[in-house]
Amino acid sequence: MEQMTLNTEDQNRRAQQDNQDKAIADRRKRIKHKIMVMSGKGGVGKSSVAAYLSVALANRGHRVGLMDVDLHGPSIPRMLGMKGNVQPSSDANKILPVQHLPNLEVMSIEALTQNKDAATIWRGPLKGAAIRQFIADIEWRDLDFMVIDSPPGTGDEPLTVVQSIPEALALIVTTPQEVSLADVRKSINFCRQVKMKILGLVQNMSGLTCPHCGEIIDLFKNHGGQRTAEKENITFLGSLPIEPAVVQNGDAGNLGLLKDDKVPYTQAFAEMVTKVEELLGT
Repeated sequence: MEQMTLNTEDQNRRAQQDNQDKAIADRRKRIKHKIMVMSGKGGVGKSSVAAYLSVALANRGHRVGLMDVDLHGPSIPRMLGMKGNVQPSSDANKILPVQHLPNLEVMSIEALTQNKDAATIWRGPLKGAAIRQFIADIEWRDLDFMVIDSPPGTGDEPLTVVQSIPEALALIVTTPQEVSLADVRKSINFCRQVKMKILGLVQNMSGLTCPHCGEIIDLFKNHGGQRTAEKENITFLGSLPIEPAVVQNGDAGNLGLLKDDKVPYTQAFAEMVTKVEELLGT
């Protein structure tokens, strides 16, 4: 009797897995382009790039979904100033993502919790299951772009994304100094080992414009990202300067900086977004 119960439970798990696989496959067909924003180490502005990229694409008329799979340190909701949680769908088995802009919907672990400061203390299998649910059980609209903000490194979260969405492209963020570039090379090797195509490399925090004399100060060196892209034969998407307003606006949950085309950061970011559109033929 005990063996029969175990067999039944195993069959039920397999059936649930098959149903989820089918739901993920169906969702993938309804999203044109999937971009996973990743970095070799923390503190390079990866989440800022993911948030700004999503908003910029939405502002250009694309239908965008932003999926935050940084389960232990989600920062996307606060950067966007996101209000509210997910809501039930008309389908009892699904929930709706948070509608942030007319063309932008967002999913993050914070959208499922009442206490935004609660820690997520999960091991690998739980994290993988949660990310698969983010894809299968969220009722995303048909999208032009899905931007996925992954935590730093090459652990469970990016691996689950690759396994669940094998056609996703990697957009790798780095800063110019060697300590960051060393970790970026690990990210590049990760992509190659799991056969994930790389959309390109972005160098963030490239230089600070002195507010008094206008001279560019290379706080973290410069051109390291471009040289790495050339050496590794991947596309260099551009350099983004250090902009204090990015930090201020991110803390305030306001990405309105993208509307000020006089700011060098905004200009550089717009050029990067255009390059992404051109590479993907949109």
